[in-house]
Amino acid sequence: MTPASTPPSDAERAALSQELRRLAHAARPLDPGAGRRRRLRTAAAAWSERFLRRIDALHGFTETEDQGSGLLDAPIGERGIPLERAMALFEREVVRPGANPASAGHMAYIPGGGLYHSAVGDFLAAVSNKYAGVFFAAPGAVRMENMLVRWVADLVGYPAGAAGVIASGGSLATLSAICAARDAHGIAGPEVARAVVYLTSQAHHCLEKALRIAGLGQAPLRHVAMDERHRMRPDALAAAIATDRAAGLRPWLILTAAGTVDTGAVDPLDAIGAVAERERCWLHVDAAYGGFFLLTEDGRQAMTGIGRSDSVVLDPHKGLFLPYGAGIVVCRDGELLRAAHEYGGAYMQDAVRDPTEMSPADLSPELSKHFRGLRMWLPLILLGTGPFRAALKEKLLLARYFHAEAEALGFEMGPAPALSIVTYRWVPQGASLERTNAINRRIVDGVRGDGRVFLSSTMVDGRFTLRMVILAFRTHRRTVDLALRVLREQAVLAEAAVP
Repeated sequence: MTPASTPPSDAERAALSQELRRLAHAARPLDPGAGRRRRLRTAAAAWSERFLRRIDALHGFTETEDQGSGLLDAPIGERGIPLERAMALFEREVVRPGANPASAGHMAYIPGGGLYHSAVGDFLAAVSNKYAGVFFAAPGAVRMENMLVRWVADLVGYPAGAAGVIASGGSLATLSAICAARDAHGIAGPEVARAVVYLTSQAHHCLEKALRIAGLGQAPLRHVAMDERHRMRPDALAAAIATDRAAGLRPWLILTAAGTVDTGAVDPLDAIGAVAERERCWLHVDAAYGGFFLLTEDGRQAMTGIGRSDSVVLDPHKGLFLPYGAGIVVCRDGELLRAAHEYGGAYMQDAVRDPTEMSPADLSPELSKHFRGLRMWLPLILLGTGPFRAALKEKLLLARYFHAEAEALGFEMGPAPALSIVTYRWVPQGASLERTNAINRRIVDGVRGDGRVFLSSTMVDGRFTLRMVILAFRTHRRTVDLALRVLREQAVLAEAAVP
């Protein structure tokens, strides 16, 4: 027993009461009244309306000399600054410089869409502050997220026992899938050094990063040969597995893609699925970019066999146009995902687990978790899937349109797009590879400096290659036509400037 302490005197009680009143008064700005809330809300709504009214005229990329360094002129201090100054800093130093993923002209990288409905969902989620990690604490929020995961599982073609979680993005979702695969196959300790992973050189770097974080950095990696469309060859995969088994190694994990970020390639999932089943390997599909094209007929055809996989990742902040910060992992056998992420803590003893509803905290590394489901549920429940399907179909057609029109302008084109990424180069007759690479590097720099559209580049087989990504929901034919004009202008300038 702890010895009894001396009771406080009346004077000490009075001093404590006075200090508590003072602190409560000093902290009162944290809970603004209706008038102050209205002022904050009005300022934010007014800014968002100004931004969206100008969205069609805003550049895809804006280069500034200071690159947001004006924020440093207003350091965090004991006292705050006026709302008007804070909004001006946000506009000038945060929104203006760099890429504008909300713009139709953002066709450089796979953008987070920024649906307005999702922004409203985020606002409601933040104000209500529901903790969406444990069913006991927020049964409605967890049911909502589980319902969305089930919808995705149905889209992929997974059975009733599938389960998953809405993580912060594809990288964390991938880590959860890798952990589930690792534990399901018992890959640990000395076994790691002989546990072979199969992927292609087109695989997203988050996969190797997840392997390293999951303690599998010493696992041998086999880069499987690809076909002319940068897709994994099932015959080469089978041959690599046979060679490794003969050498006494342990093949266990195959990493495939339903839309690579470099070229947009979709691996032949059905044929690879047959190899994975025969060889008893875990098959993971990185569909972070391409997965939601399953809403379209062409997308379903391109991804035939995706339902044979053991795990899959899809990013709603890509193909469903949500704001950044949402990646879904789904495992065919949900119990394997749960087994890899189980946890316990005495302080959580009151949080009784519901046998019919898995909690996100049981399925991912995250315990503290934002209520991300509302940003996905609100637009889907208000709009239905029809507008999303139409927008995705439009992007597929725009990619084919760009491929044909850029070729007509004289660009050397990569493979016909499987989804909505197109690769291409400007190759003057008789130009060396060195000069061609320099010209294309100058083109992409010129397009970025022009700013009206934002395009990017990659390296394909040692060649500096231009890259068009058509996925922003505001991108329509007029923006693609503008990109074609800008590219032709920059190609002429670059060819003249590079000796």
